[in-house]
Amino acid sequence: MKKLVAIIFIPLLAILLCTCIYFNSVDRKSVSCDPGSFKELSGFIDKIKAVDNHAHPNTIEPDDKGSDALPLDGFGPIELPVRVRPESQVWLEAARALYGFAGSELNPKEIKVLTGLETQMLNSKKLKFPEWALDQAGIEVMFANRIFMGSGIFSPRFRWVAYIDALLFPLSTKAEAHSTPDRELLFPMEDAHLKNFLSEVGLSKLPFTLDDYLKNVVTATLEAQRKGGCLALKFEVSYLRSLDFDKVEQAPASKVYSQFVKGGEPSHEKYKMLQDYLFRYIAREAGRLGMAVHIHSFTGVGDYFVAAGCDPLLLEPVFNDPELRKTKFVIIHGGGYFSKHTSAMLWKPNVYADISLLTQLWTPDQVASVLRDWLSQFPEKVLFGTDAVAFGPGLGWEMSAWVASTSGRKALTIALSAMVKDNEISYNRAKEIATMVMRSNAGNLYNLGLK
Repeated sequence: MKKLVAIIFIPLLAILLCTCIYFNSVDRKSVSCDPGSFKELSGFIDKIKAVDNHAHPNTIEPDDKGSDALPLDGFGPIELPVRVRPESQVWLEAARALYGFAGSELNPKEIKVLTGLETQMLNSKKLKFPEWALDQAGIEVMFANRIFMGSGIFSPRFRWVAYIDALLFPLSTKAEAHSTPDRELLFPMEDAHLKNFLSEVGLSKLPFTLDDYLKNVVTATLEAQRKGGCLALKFEVSYLRSLDFDKVEQAPASKVYSQFVKGGEPSHEKYKMLQDYLFRYIAREAGRLGMAVHIHSFTGVGDYFVAAGCDPLLLEPVFNDPELRKTKFVIIHGGGYFSKHTSAMLWKPNVYADISLLTQLWTPDQVASVLRDWLSQFPEKVLFGTDAVAFGPGLGWEMSAWVASTSGRKALTIALSAMVKDNEISYNRAKEIATMVMRSNAGNLYNLGLK
């Protein structure tokens, strides 16, 4: 028995020794994570001109009416995570980097000083202010989530992502709005947005049949948006309902539409049936027209947001629909606390995810943990994003773009450095992946023609 153990053990030991000799003989730059290599990789990532997959830039107009289909101002005081509260250190760093702010804290008095510096820069740059803001954050192209583009938000530096949720709700939403206090505020906004869609296609009221609604409102709107330069459609729908869109045939959906288009309140079950059909129809049309579909998947602002309803796993039947395989889906904000579920969805051939908002709310270490999971499996499907948005006076979208860009690059450096250290990838491969995440993945997804 001892001889048998020796026969097995000795060759195994030889294999292990040879393996160790091999790994010790390769270029140490490809397997080590010494401070010098970390610094070099960080410097490389900091210089990448990024494509920001998801953001909310403002025009230079004081009253920017095209900024958001569901502005959350009406919610009143919103409890923000610590990292984006005005007193957070990240805002102070951004203020110093962008405006040369000399204060040691951002108290109410100093916020006024910072607001003045911001106004001076805006008045100085005028229409060039948005481009200046991108340059400060190292961003070449920003995908702008807006109702319509505007002053200073011009292609090719800014690309349009249109809000499309209102097309899901052609019938009365009064009953749906009663489900939570938040939705009571949000659904009237979608009703107004739908009226704008109707007006833009030359209609004053809804068509009487679903066929006509699909052709003359939905498809007509999408085609006009694509012609206007829209590259993706944004669904904020998890603020309004769950992401479980079932497979529904047109006949029962048509019946619901015809029954209530002239008035009355459909039951939640009947309305969901119509919404489910419309969602898949819009997604299919987006694929036909070459537009990606962006879906908000993160715990939302508001005291009554239903977090369970934004789980990316709820979208699996949509991702598995053979009729939708020509449509590219992007899980916006990476599912947030459901990031492991997003990891599972990246196995689908037409599903991508970005790290927008995570780069605002989470520390680089937290984001790095998510990135390492995704990058170890599908690095070609991971997109950089900021979710840049104005947080109030002095804390404009240009500030949050800088914060998120800086944080996201740190997170990517941490994740890739750890992968190099653990011999998962070479140092050169780390640089390739960094470029993919920050730039080329989005370039390929949207056919941006980047150099």
